[in-house]
Amino acid sequence: MAGLLERIRRANRPPFQTMTPREAHASYESLAEVLDLPRAPLARVENLELPADDGSLLKARLYAPSHERLPVLMYLHGGGFVVGSLETHDSLCRQLALRSGGAVLALDYRLAPARRFPTAVDDAWAGLRWLAGQAHGLGLDASRLAVGGDSAGATLATVCALMARDAGLPLALQLLVTPGAAARADSASYRKYGEGFLLDRATVAWFFDQYIDDARRDDWRFAPLNAAALEGAAPACVILAECDPVVDEGLAYADRLRASGVAVALELYRGVTHDFIKMGRALREAHAAQDAAAAALRDAWKPLR
Repeated sequence: MAGLLERIRRANRPPFQTMTPREAHASYESLAEVLDLPRAPLARVENLELPADDGSLLKARLYAPSHERLPVLMYLHGGGFVVGSLETHDSLCRQLALRSGGAVLALDYRLAPARRFPTAVDDAWAGLRWLAGQAHGLGLDASRLAVGGDSAGATLATVCALMARDAGLPLALQLLVTPGAAARADSASYRKYGEGFLLDRATVAWFFDQYIDDARRDDWRFAPLNAAALEGAAPACVILAECDPVVDEGLAYADRLRASGVAVALELYRGVTHDFIKMGRALREAHAAQDAAAAALRDAWKPLR
């Protein structure tokens, strides 16, 4: 990991906060899969569109290792609510489908600053409701439905899991990879790992400024640790990186879920940074994390057969 950080430092890529949002998006698109595994071939890879609540059409992509009626995970990509797309997380979604044996529907929710909070939340929740209603028509098993994501996408997944609980929509699992969960970037891990460990505090501040007004940051849909109650939420698989500014938030959210009676499988990978799960060309921990996520999905789907 230290060697990768040194290579990234020598590349001297301008930080996102020195770019316009459009430039940052283009930069991330060009670099996001450099360390990812090659895109695995699958039996089904289909581009779809689904409706947002305001009538806009959202892009989505379905991945499946077979044409059987499979359980399905709705996956929400990371990128600070500002960058990221179906393309930046294509390899990861293929690996999750391949390793779990289930289907993955990746959703291209709308990004800030063109669409500020709570548009991403609304799009994610609309996508999950649509998938629950349309899974059968897609040849999938709507009774075995999960939601997940990484980074900002994991934050959205936590919110979707609570909304699903409140709406009476049963979920088999919430898969949370390095989630953010707090209103302010002020934890001890931000102080320890907030500079020089891939995801810098200044970049997080820039993402937040693009996405949400400061006065709204205590809203639980942005900061799930502020949710009034977590009881009754779907079981969780939480995958964290030790050298990550948001690791304390992930640990705190996992602890709150457990204290609320929610089953939690927690995996903390030592010595790696944020986004490590997308570095399978270089890190064995990426493979281990992808396997852990897939195993959690398989286990969660079994009782619902």
